[in-house]
Amino acid sequence: MLSRIGDTTSVHHLNIEHGSVICKSTSLWFDEQSLQQLLAHGPALITVETWLKGLLSADNVLAAVYHGKFDNQIHQLGAIIAQSKYDVYVRFDPDMEIPALVFPWQYQSPEDYSKAFNYIAAKLKQLAPKTKMVWGPSGYPGDTEYWPSNRYVDAVSVTLGSLSEDKAQAYPATSSIPAILRQKLHRMRFINKPVIVLGSSHVQRKNFKSEWLTTEAAYITSLSKTAVYSSYNFVVGDPVKPARKKLQIGVYDPQQRLINLKGIMAEHLFTDLGEVQRNEFEKKFKAMANRHHDIIVTIEPWKDTSGITDTQVITHILQGRYDKVFSKLFGILGSTRQTVYLRFMHEMEIPIHRYAWQSQDPVQYIQAYRHFMQLNGGPPTNVKKIWAPAGDRGSVDFWPGNDVVDYISIAIYGLPDKNITDPGKQELFSNIFKRKYYRMRFLSKPLFIAEFGVKGPEAFQNQWLQNAAATIKANPHVFGVSYFNLYDNPKVWGHMPAPNWSISPRSMQLFIDNVNH
Repeated sequence: MLSRIGDTTSVHHLNIEHGSVICKSTSLWFDEQSLQQLLAHGPALITVETWLKGLLSADNVLAAVYHGKFDNQIHQLGAIIAQSKYDVYVRFDPDMEIPALVFPWQYQSPEDYSKAFNYIAAKLKQLAPKTKMVWGPSGYPGDTEYWPSNRYVDAVSVTLGSLSEDKAQAYPATSSIPAILRQKLHRMRFINKPVIVLGSSHVQRKNFKSEWLTTEAAYITSLSKTAVYSSYNFVVGDPVKPARKKLQIGVYDPQQRLINLKGIMAEHLFTDLGEVQRNEFEKKFKAMANRHHDIIVTIEPWKDTSGITDTQVITHILQGRYDKVFSKLFGILGSTRQTVYLRFMHEMEIPIHRYAWQSQDPVQYIQAYRHFMQLNGGPPTNVKKIWAPAGDRGSVDFWPGNDVVDYISIAIYGLPDKNITDPGKQELFSNIFKRKYYRMRFLSKPLFIAEFGVKGPEAFQNQWLQNAAATIKANPHVFGVSYFNLYDNPKVWGHMPAPNWSISPRSMQLFIDNVNH
């Protein structure tokens, strides 16, 4: 087990036995003699699993827990635990965050998991006060979405080589056990609880070295005075205060079909290193400033004047290769009185390789982001710093720290899957927003939706945008929005036509009017 006191993380070798209890909707199943033996000889860890009818079921097993369907089994278990003289750690429905169908509590909502965890925890602690509740994700990207709050959690666990992860295909597998351990412990950095590291059929005593834990504890301690693991730079559960007096409305509109509409306050500009070096960026930037618009700048630091994509861009940023270009960029940004919203290395958490900074080590990403935002004292005073995940699973793994972020931006596009061609199957703005905003709940910063769009017939777009306007109005912590008025990059979509997010001036004006009234 690893625990943290102040800036120091240390390793504690626990001498506890691990058993399991299966709660079916009809009975409590366990080997009574084995369980009593387990609890009689010292501290123990029990993994509790809840099943409906003993099989995977379309029914929501988590809702069944907090609606009392398992109360008899919980009381039986609590009575047994109460007889123990030792601490009993109870891990409830583990691996809940993994997108697999190994357990019936997977692919359920984070809210339902949290309600079920807290329900069973409250009952067990009342029945058996020595119960120590363990929140037990595997340590997969997106695990913190299922954090049930500090109220009842005494410790957390991660699992090395879990069966569920064998079934999941969303993220590339990591073969090295030390690398897996580092990833999983990094994902626990927002959780101020001791971490129990569990093995599996893949990772057992014979292929695990205890010094790996010591190495990781020293690694975390070494970064505790930086933003990576400093408690100053993240606040768990601190509510975001309302951010706006008036919504900042912008557009990415290279064909300039929307920029003159009443209510447009900002224009969005995507650029790379080469454009800054060749002065192309400055020309575009000044044109926007001369229109008295604020400017959203997304800097993609991957192509300089050589025209060659830098596949090691994070390493080269940390080595200072692009410092002169960044300094030139800052000089341009400070040449206007307009407010500039600066996004750097966006959508870093998506497990693809569209950008060279995607699918990279989160710690190195954080260090590179901070290097940029703090270079020579940071960008000019008219610049607001934006950290820009897409809002997908695992976003918070890349959080760079409160001191280098003014706003968090996310992207909301209606198309949930590139294989869907029917516009009517696009997700509602409100549904996507709810999911992505929930992922940011550890981070006390207002939101800037710097990219959003919908494709399809105008009538459908208007309906989707009406839902967007209502959602934004209901969430005053959303400071600004920017519509992406163009088709997507065709290279990313392969043989399929790239979606065209363009809307008519009439539709955009209708959205502006709806969101402002």
